[in-house]
Amino acid sequence: MTTIRRWNPEGIAAPASRYAHAVLVEGAVRWLHLSGQIGTLPDGRVAEGLAAQLDACFANVAAGLAAAGMGKGDLVKLTIYLTDGTPEAVATYRARRDAWVGDGPLPAATLLIVAGLASPALLAEVDAVAAS
Repeated sequence: MTTIRRWNPEGIAAPASRYAHAVLVEGAVRWLHLSGQIGTLPDGRVAEGLAAQLDACFANVAAGLAAAGMGKGDLVKLTIYLTDGTPEAVATYRARRDAWVGDGPLPAATLLIVAGLASPALLAEVDAVAAS
């Protein structure tokens, strides 16, 4: 049986937003590592704007999880890459992530501001690790 424990250890400042500092997986039989998911829609078009691209990234992560018989509750770690580090962009990311994660278990998360992604049209990328 797999158990996933999420917590914020003593001695570390509270998280800056909705994520867990530590996620411990014990007894995992299956691990899923998803490549970075970009803001492309199912028809191959790149979504317009940061919020829409983030929604597409998270939808693509959800599709990858579902394909493996997993869901958001199985997420262990999210790594998010943004090309815009302004407070507005970070707030948009947090709002879209929080809307997607909802009230479920919180994964560990890392946000990186990068100079660019594989195409100048891409504003965000999300990769994920899940266990069940």
